[in-house]
Amino acid sequence: MENKVETLSTVRIQKSDDLYKIVDTLNRTLKDKNLMFGLALDDEDDETAVFTIYRT
Repeated sequence: MENKVETLSTVRIQKSDDLYKIVDTLNRTLKDKNLMFGLALDDEDDETAVFTIYRT
């Protein structure tokens, strides 16, 4: 069985120390809805975070 991950939305936002808490809460709360949330630093700007929503 193939496990596909579909990117639904990506947005770049100003980095904040507590953003990971929001992503963690969303992942814990909505995993039963087949949604996954990601957070990464922008490759070109250390002050920008990339927030992505996936469907699993």
